[in-house]
Amino acid sequence: MVQKLDATARKVALAQLSHWREVDGRDAVQRSFRFANFNAAFGFMSRVALMAEKMDHHPEWSNVYNRVDVILTTHSCGGLSELDVRLAQFMDQVAITP
Repeated sequence: MVQKLDATARKVALAQLSHWREVDGRDAVQRSFRFANFNAAFGFMSRVALMAEKMDHHPEWSNVYNRVDVILTTHSCGGLSELDVRLAQFMDQVAITP
């Protein structure tokens, strides 16, 4: 079973995820990604979807034209876990990689 990050691990994780911010009222992080156009945003979502399936860990997200808004939390443990950190890092990486 996935464990919720303790206070120390959470602080370290948030320091590593510089573009992500905490969600008010939830044990979750969020980020908004912007791309050149809808095609680039959809391509990003497709790459992330493949990784999310592989990890069996799925984001809460929405897409409007060139913007993808993401919230990450691990529902099974009721908050942030290492899965969220890994998926956020993957998203950050593929958002800047053509």
